[in-house]
Amino acid sequence: MPLQLYSHPFSSYCQKVLTALYENGTPFEMRLLEGPDSPAMQELAVRWPIRRFPMLVDDDRTVVEASCIIEYLGLHHPGPVQLIPDDRDDALEVRMMDRFFDNYISTPQQKVVFDRMLPETIRDAHGVAVARAMLDTAYGWLDNVMTDRQWAAGDTFSMADCAAAPFLFYADWTHPIDAAFANVRAYRSRLLARPSFARAVDEARPYRSYFPLGAPDRD
Repeated sequence: MPLQLYSHPFSSYCQKVLTALYENGTPFEMRLLEGPDSPAMQELAVRWPIRRFPMLVDDDRTVVEASCIIEYLGLHHPGPVQLIPDDRDDALEVRMMDRFFDNYISTPQQKVVFDRMLPETIRDAHGVAVARAMLDTAYGWLDNVMTDRQWAAGDTFSMADCAAAPFLFYADWTHPIDAAFANVRAYRSRLLARPSFARAVDEARPYRSYFPLGAPDRD
């Protein structure tokens, strides 16, 4: 049985895994999560009652959390692109940058988006302001890091870039990356030009109306 990915094309965390799969041309079957009552979502809920996605199923093994899925693919379904290096120090840098994008780009970005989905009477204006400030701080830190780097952890595309691609993509829609952060903007452009992520972006285009803040007419 082929790998099965329970996923939705517009989800940033799903795009993170899809980018890794496309980098290596790894065969898989998409189990499209079309809504809470869809067959795929019901199957996901049986295996993972938390109901978060993506989820990877490999025969009788279930793997959750995007970073763990990418690590699992590297261990059990390796391809020509090694997304986590063998050298332990280099691998630590990849994992650190992966956590940076998860925690300090994706988390505050999603705070802003999810708040907009709430009724106006219970929105968290203070929390959104804190999230936007965190994004500015994260952009500034990343701009310094990317001064002499092609990719997030150095010269080689890695799991950290699989994380950076969708998270910076949506973050710039949510809280635009200031022109002062030229290194971040250039890095985001390189990620958009990467064929694996470009494919994930194209597959998500039909769902852009879902974006609560209004998807900009670009990218």
